[in-house]
Amino acid sequence: MDQFELSAHHISELEHDMGAAPMVGLSMEIPAGTTVEPHEHGRGQLMFSSSGVMVIEGMGGSWVVPPQRAVWVPHHVRHTFHPATNLSLRNLLIRSDVDVPLPTACTFVRVTPLLRELILRVVEDPSTFRSTAHHERAIGLLFDEIDVCQVAPLLLPLPQDPRIRRICIALRENPADPRTLEDWADIACASGRTLTRLFLKETGVSFAHWRRQARLMAAMVRLGMGDSVTSTALDVGYESASAFIEMFRRTVGQTPGQYFN
Repeated sequence: MDQFELSAHHISELEHDMGAAPMVGLSMEIPAGTTVEPHEHGRGQLMFSSSGVMVIEGMGGSWVVPPQRAVWVPHHVRHTFHPATNLSLRNLLIRSDVDVPLPTACTFVRVTPLLRELILRVVEDPSTFRSTAHHERAIGLLFDEIDVCQVAPLLLPLPQDPRIRRICIALRENPADPRTLEDWADIACASGRTLTRLFLKETGVSFAHWRRQARLMAAMVRLGMGDSVTSTALDVGYESASAFIEMFRRTVGQTPGQYFN
């Protein structure tokens, strides 16, 4: 396997020998820029990066995941992820028939200091535990510590129409691009009115809303990597940090500082 590509076949092979264990932990060091094919698991998956930032996409939403959070992906949900930085990824693959109430949709999980240490411990080889009972107690405590975080995913659907898809891809690559739909009209070979109609039809939101979400996603990645609020705000297209913080608070329900703490 090319180190910069993680195929669905390889991921399936990792699960092949898991047997009947209720939970299996996998540790993976993944370099930034790795291509990960869309895939699904026969088990539910708790994805946590002890260092690094990733973007997980599934069920029509996108989650920017810093080390303070994890994402729960139910079994047989097709998804992929994009490492924004080098990742120390810790996956917990959990059988769907465990007697524990787990979410039925993709969702954020708050990673407390205790949950973090439990994840890091459980992904170790079971032989490192003093006994089977010791291992089972650690898993049971980990289940008790899973705390769903009520933060909505970012919705950034890519349209199929090539005229506006080209615009969306350009904005994902450069969210600070200030051009209006009228400015894009000549490039897209369509009038501003046509582009406005296509955006609503294909994405369900306006151009302005889509671009705001694209800027927010890019900003979350930068903030998760430790960049300052001011430099992030300017780099994604805001004229001031205060305007960016207000947009962030209005959209997410928290300020950037609250969100990443």
